[in-house]
Amino acid sequence: MERFGKFVVRFRHLILIVAIALLVPAAIGYVETRVNYDLLYYLPDGIDTMDGQDILMDDFGAGAFSMIVLKDMDYKSVSELKSKIENVEHVSKVIWYDSFVDLDIPVEMMPSELKDAFNTEDSTLMMVIFDDTSSGDGTMEAIGNIRKVADKQCFISGISAIVTDTKNLSEKETPIYVVLAVVISIAVMCILMDSFLVPIFFLLSIGMAIVYNLGSNIVMGEISYVTKALAAVLQLGVTMDYSIFMWHSYEEQRGICDSKEAAMAKAISSTIVSVVGSSITTVAGFIALCFMSFTLGLDLGIVMAKGVLFGVIGCVTILPSMILTFDKAINKTKHKPIMPEFKRLSARIMKLAPLFVVIMLVLAAPAIYGYNNTNVYYDLTLSLPKDLDSVVATDVLQDEYSLSSASIVLINRNLETNKIINMVNDMKTVDGVSNVLCMESVTEGKVPDSFIPESLSNELKSDEYEMVVLTSEYKTGSDEANDQCNKLEEIIKNYDPNGKLVGEAACTRDLIKITNTDFKRVSAVSIGVIFLIIAIIYLSPVLPVLLVALIEFAIFVNMAVPYYTGTTIPFIASIVIGTIQLGATVDYAILMTTRYRTERYAGKTKKEAVNIALTTSIPSIIASAISFFGATFGVGVYSSIDMISSLCLLMARGALISMVSVICILPALLSIFDKIIMKTSLSSRKKKIVY
Repeated sequence: MERFGKFVVRFRHLILIVAIALLVPAAIGYVETRVNYDLLYYLPDGIDTMDGQDILMDDFGAGAFSMIVLKDMDYKSVSELKSKIENVEHVSKVIWYDSFVDLDIPVEMMPSELKDAFNTEDSTLMMVIFDDTSSGDGTMEAIGNIRKVADKQCFISGISAIVTDTKNLSEKETPIYVVLAVVISIAVMCILMDSFLVPIFFLLSIGMAIVYNLGSNIVMGEISYVTKALAAVLQLGVTMDYSIFMWHSYEEQRGICDSKEAAMAKAISSTIVSVVGSSITTVAGFIALCFMSFTLGLDLGIVMAKGVLFGVIGCVTILPSMILTFDKAINKTKHKPIMPEFKRLSARIMKLAPLFVVIMLVLAAPAIYGYNNTNVYYDLTLSLPKDLDSVVATDVLQDEYSLSSASIVLINRNLETNKIINMVNDMKTVDGVSNVLCMESVTEGKVPDSFIPESLSNELKSDEYEMVVLTSEYKTGSDEANDQCNKLEEIIKNYDPNGKLVGEAACTRDLIKITNTDFKRVSAVSIGVIFLIIAIIYLSPVLPVLLVALIEFAIFVNMAVPYYTGTTIPFIASIVIGTIQLGATVDYAILMTTRYRTERYAGKTKKEAVNIALTTSIPSIIASAISFFGATFGVGVYSSIDMISSLCLLMARGALISMVSVICILPALLSIFDKIIMKTSLSSRKKKIVY
């Protein structure tokens, strides 16, 4: 490590040149990486809903569909608009009631179920089917073009419209997230550090690492919009610790070494040792997300694990090179540290240590209860502003037709007509089902064959499958909608074992099942891996229990807050926040524990070791936590996408709760369990421990 430190010092100017040059390919990679805005896309392959979407795409050229409400238009105008929409690129077909009967049929002759399904007194309803996936670029482009072709009387709902609006909103807000995180972090660091200029270099080196990380995402092909929006902010907040450690180490070595170059070489060496152990736990926390069946976790986990690695590399190469190159300018901007030495605070905490343990034990039960009972939502429209076009359209669809979602049932093309009719009738009896429409149920004996459009068979049938259109009153993600999907699938399978229910409601039902399992798996993996890493680092069976239990307590408290405040959070927040908070803030506990153990091995008594560890660790823990808080809180307050806002606010609050827990409770735990820690640690067997 010392050789590496000397290498960095010697070639610091070359390192800066290479670092700047690498920004070019990284920027190109960033621009060329596609962003996916459809969270349902990350459901695993092999389930019926995803297989059904593949069949729609392969057999019908239908990758996605949307419901469109047209208000205050006569049939002739609607028919003309339908023709225009059909000519929009990537629109595969448009299903209106003229898909089932000819427009020449008088309204009074139309089957009532068909008339009611597609019309109210002042509006009519269409289903537009696209030839690209729900989050495909072609579908999103088509949504925008349909809005241009139609006027304000056209309301487009469905997952594709939601994805399109999410993309537009996210692309507008994401650059502001980065600016907010940077500005707030610089302000915080300028106050907490002893130089006004050094935080700028912190941000520059971390910024380069962020660009490298985002640019390298091109090897993944695409990333989710959640990952794109959070990656820079998270990487900034998580890896700021390493820059702080580097600076403090450099300042310490300058008082010992003969030159700034020697001091920096020593600082790099010592920082690598401390940062590697710390970063491994953080990386492990993010890697745990990769064990989710819902592959958004894999997406976020890989990107953030890479981000931490790039952050560590930048911290021990780019940052030292910048500090040495601009050493004179940094010295000119130095000021007296605003943070006190915290000796009095440490003494009070040590005095009240037993009380903090009692508080932890008292809060544990309600925290765990709140953690397990926090309400979450899966309806993606709830994550978006109420005035967004797709959200307004969803409300209009509900108000005009009492519809919240539409689905497509895929059945065998050769299924007997009487079975199809019986299946449709059975599905109509399921609570919340508004309409079930297919060629057989609508035309059987009600409309002369001569009035049936020739294109009907081509629109609703392929060589192997037939489409049945189904609409529901229940809101996607609700318990009622999930029960409805289960009952519908039971009916479908009864008539056609290979039949499939496809659509947002069924996908969301599967999402709920899968993420509930993922939640338990990710928690177990993250706790297990980080427990193992800490055990290896300290060669102790007790310290991992104490540190992980303490941070898990902080996570329980953080996640219990929404329950006791009556706040409903997005489902993804409940899954990933525990892992992120565990991985990002266990560093605080490791920092203090490492110093405690060092002092104990140096011959200090239990009380002396804990007091020194607390006093010396508080400034770094506070600086790190406040920096993490600042980077995420500003984004959480600003973002109008609740998926992003809730995650950032949870992370911001989690950083503060973990900070307080480590500073106030960990010293007490170390004191209480000191003897068993020392007795059971393999690394302490050859040390002279004072009890």
